[in-house]
Amino acid sequence: MRTLVLATLTQDINMAGVVGINKAQGKPTISQIFNTMEYGPAPEDDKVAQWVLPDDRKTYETSDPCKDRVLASTIQGTQQDVDQAVGAAREAYVSWSKLSGHARARHLYSIARHIQKHSRLLAVVEALDNGKTVRETRDCDIPLVARHLYYHAGWAQLKDTHMQGWKAIGVVGAIVPWNFPVMLLAWKVCPALAMGNTVVLKPATSTRLSALLFAEICAEAGLPAGVFNVVTGGGAMGTQLATHQDVDKVAFTGSTEVGQILRRATAGTGKKLSLELGGKSPVVVFESADLDSAVEGVVDAIWFNQGQVCSAGSRLLVQESVFSRFIDKLKHRMSSLRLGSSMDKTADMGAVIDDGQRKAIAQYVDEARRHGAQIHQVEAPPGCYYPPTLITGVSTTSRCVIEEIFGPVLVAMSFRTAKEAIALANNSIYGLGASVFTEKMTLGIEVARMIKAGAVWINCHNMFDAAAGFGGYKQSGYGRDGGKEGLYEYIKPSWEGQLRFTPPNMNLEKFGATYMADGPSLTPSTPQIVSGDGTLPRVDRTYKLYYGGAQKRPDANYCRVVKDATGKAFALVGESNRKDVRNAVEAAGKAQSGWERRSGFNRSQILYYIGENLEQRREEFISHLTTVTGCKDVEAAAEVDCTVERLFHWAALCDKHGGEVQETQVYGTVLRVHEAVGVVGVACPDQRPLLAFVSLVAPAVARGSAVVVIPSQSYPTLALSLYQVLETSDLPGGVINILTGNTDHITKYLTEHQDIQAMWYFGSLAGSKFVEHTSAVNLKRTWVNYGQQRNWADQDEGAGQEFLYQATQVKNVWLTAGDIFAN
Repeated sequence: MRTLVLATLTQDINMAGVVGINKAQGKPTISQIFNTMEYGPAPEDDKVAQWVLPDDRKTYETSDPCKDRVLASTIQGTQQDVDQAVGAAREAYVSWSKLSGHARARHLYSIARHIQKHSRLLAVVEALDNGKTVRETRDCDIPLVARHLYYHAGWAQLKDTHMQGWKAIGVVGAIVPWNFPVMLLAWKVCPALAMGNTVVLKPATSTRLSALLFAEICAEAGLPAGVFNVVTGGGAMGTQLATHQDVDKVAFTGSTEVGQILRRATAGTGKKLSLELGGKSPVVVFESADLDSAVEGVVDAIWFNQGQVCSAGSRLLVQESVFSRFIDKLKHRMSSLRLGSSMDKTADMGAVIDDGQRKAIAQYVDEARRHGAQIHQVEAPPGCYYPPTLITGVSTTSRCVIEEIFGPVLVAMSFRTAKEAIALANNSIYGLGASVFTEKMTLGIEVARMIKAGAVWINCHNMFDAAAGFGGYKQSGYGRDGGKEGLYEYIKPSWEGQLRFTPPNMNLEKFGATYMADGPSLTPSTPQIVSGDGTLPRVDRTYKLYYGGAQKRPDANYCRVVKDATGKAFALVGESNRKDVRNAVEAAGKAQSGWERRSGFNRSQILYYIGENLEQRREEFISHLTTVTGCKDVEAAAEVDCTVERLFHWAALCDKHGGEVQETQVYGTVLRVHEAVGVVGVACPDQRPLLAFVSLVAPAVARGSAVVVIPSQSYPTLALSLYQVLETSDLPGGVINILTGNTDHITKYLTEHQDIQAMWYFGSLAGSKFVEHTSAVNLKRTWVNYGQQRNWADQDEGAGQEFLYQATQVKNVWLTAGDIFAN
């Protein structure tokens, strides 16, 4: 085993300042280490955990962005390399997943200790490879890597007692970007290994050295062969890894565009997917803020890592009364920012990743200048440096305000009131991070709760810790890295089998296109409208759509026949179309924010009331179930009783899942808040039509979402009979909206709708693929069954923690302290 020792910095041309050890002393230099290709895709032969150099592989030269000098040559892997790495991970998974939690904890603990032993080497390699300052890698990136290892070693120890009912997923394909190569590696690898998975990592094309060094440290620490594997290559290799049939989970951090590609590529395969994507984070400065401290907060928000941070505070919103004064202070502070080499410990900023990125940043700034914006910049050295930039005098429609620039560019605008600040902060397709600066903590907390972002910092920005999850709302993706909430990305319910499917070959554009697959509403089996003696018409029961708290006729005034268990026509129900979907989603959107702001106690009382009123009509629903489904009376009675119990279950959870305090290293308090998803589209199965309907609707409603729900296509009248129960139970109009008709036709328009934040689909494998593929349009969350049935009456399958996970999204609110110091 080779010992890596840090020596004095040199100006060695081959390594552009990389430190190394004289080989004459028996210790190879880093340049020699890389040139011997001991760092390469692993594994690449029949023996796992071996470093080899295949003869037929192209190589890639990694360069130092600050000096434009080649650091090393590494292998460009192929599909064969991916296959072998995934095969090694699959083989290792069998034994790794069966290890005790304590054994996995000891492995992670050992890696953490070895990371600390080699922390200086990792910091230097990361700085040279990426262009960021060694001060940042030394004080932020590498300590966070060790912190994640220690934190998740703890969760490995506690999994069996604190995560009961969950199990590992299998092989995880992790794809990380170039802005935080080793830190984001740890964010993916640590929870995956802790929960019993194995990992194949694909680092960014241009920043792969620290990942390869991490792999060697893992081997040095005694991690079993095949548990952690690295393959290096171009962008196409990421897709090869994500779509590999033996990969069970894909964890990706990168651009929104690539996230959409991965969502479409993995649709219908059964792979679990978490995406941490782009951002355009607002920094809100109120007149009540300590302006000098806020200036320092802005510096950390936008010029940390040259602005190449997904949560960079690139939109500055300052209250109008202090706008001019604050901008003057900020310009003065910018004048003292120092740009320099990544090895310069006194530099505030290093170089951007490459010249292509520098040109892309410059294009945004030049366009803003042409459109009349005021540009303030400081000097920058020649090369891949881009100066800290402040843009003022822009409108909210400017590209530099809307789009992620991913560079050291700050756009400043003013606001008058807190409501206007919140509106401006939320006026983005992204929702990754935000910060609020004010000395009025009540104002700060209220604004933080109303901003739609996964992390909101109060009087700080870009604070991270392993105990607090990080991830986005809206098109910033879904899933969390870190915290207990992040563990759920790498586990699945214990009752669930292996979800691995070959997606059907289908024309996605034609899915759900047929409006009335069953023909016109008038058929030879249309229900009789006269009584038995044929003299008087019976009193007809008209089943309408239900949205906005009222019964509505379908827009096109078409109906479909619903048959009973004997095959005879039972009723006519409305045939919903795109306009009905639009109306229902609008009604849900209007109701959702008010419903979420109600106390959990109030929501629970309404759900209890719904259960109470359903119980009063028990015999009616039993009779209805036996008529339309043909089940026995005892089976119908059991389904109704279980439905009432399910309502009570979710009523009880309305005020018991709000969140908790995260135990981070930050001096202050970090609150994990469980928020509603928003407007959720739900497509229910035919199986257990009443129970499944309530089992899917109740958790979303309990946690503050509004739903647009498609009941069972074969037995929709059971759900339509429920709206009388809803109307008499004080449920606000628009919280539950019911659309009947062709399930796939309605699903098509719900999934395509931009104002649906999540789509739950329990139908066919083809429908599941369509929902996952189409959800990429606005990266809405999805929950599909891939055509598989579940036991809705079972507590774990029909009301387990999986439902809470799907019905909430996590926001972490960081509350810093500092007025009192305990010495």
